[in-house]
Amino acid sequence: MIYQDFRKAFYELGCFSSAQVYTWKPGFDKNNLGRWVKKGLLIKLRQGFYCFPEYLGVAGYDLFIANRMYRPSYISLHSALAYYGLIPEGVVQVTSVTTKKTAHYVNSFGTYAYRSVKPELFFGYELKPFSKDRTLMIATAGKVLIDLLYLYPFYNTKEEIEALRLDEDLMQEMVDVGQLKDFTARFRNKELEKRVDLLINTYLS
Repeated sequence: MIYQDFRKAFYELGCFSSAQVYTWKPGFDKNNLGRWVKKGLLIKLRQGFYCFPEYLGVAGYDLFIANRMYRPSYISLHSALAYYGLIPEGVVQVTSVTTKKTAHYVNSFGTYAYRSVKPELFFGYELKPFSKDRTLMIATAGKVLIDLLYLYPFYNTKEEIEALRLDEDLMQEMVDVGQLKDFTARFRNKELEKRVDLLINTYLS
């Protein structure tokens, strides 16, 4: 009965850690997790984090997993651009911003990349409703663009900015230029300011 009890306790969490399991049952045999992974009853996301295979293929669940298995983090960069429909193509990995060290994981849900920023730059995100009572932590459209230009400084020419192929109509609708400049000022980075001005002149002027 131990697996049935375990599943009943953790299934609705979607993604959970081994630490949560040991809190649930302090005497829990950690070898059970490895056995259940081998049997296909669990998916190992990274060291110490797991999910049930029934969540594979659920739309948006790859983003939900990204938030939970490496905290604090929020969806940003190319994944968030695709989420908002600001770029025409899909993305091959889930990209996030974190205050922890840069990290990279591959599991059954996909490939995950986390880029590190200083704690004072970890802002400009919101909670988006997801399935049931779940939410996704994702950068606002404006903060996505700033994160992108900050972490990928090669976007420093009009040609590089245009190569992003951002949807101009959605940019006008979703991005507030005043807020974009306010957010940029918090980075205290003159080169970033130049790149943001170039973005504004290309898509928002």
